[in-house]
Amino acid sequence: MDARLSSVFLRVRGYHLDGYGHVNNARYLEFLEEGRWAYFDERPALAEIIQGGEVAFVAVNLNIDYRRAAVAGEDLEVVTGLAELGSRSARMHQNIRRTRDGKTVASADLTFVLLDVAANKAVTIDGVLREAMAPLVVQEALDT
Repeated sequence: MDARLSSVFLRVRGYHLDGYGHVNNARYLEFLEEGRWAYFDERPALAEIIQGGEVAFVAVNLNIDYRRAAVAGEDLEVVTGLAELGSRSARMHQNIRRTRDGKTVASADLTFVLLDVAANKAVTIDGVLREAMAPLVVQEALDT
């Protein structure tokens, strides 16, 4: 896998399911969140900048495409990458795939801004943070 991507594996449990025996749509938010945490865990230099407390990544938009049902006992892989880096926002793309056949169960795009915590306003993504993020942008490997 491309080193700019992160991958985390999850097993669908009974408590993830809705009344129809499929993963509940809201649970996908948790799966995606797990993928994003793993992404930053694997990039400690980037995480350190954010953990300083002066700035924070704040989600401003999330779009999810549900493609096929996942059921109890299935193993899923959440692949996460930085798909776009703008001056004031960035976009992460994520795919949730069944490991048994590689089929995409859901895909999502999360747009976030960099928030100056003290001023409570979005700021430009620049300096050390931009230098750390720019080499991580990878669009082509995310579209599979």
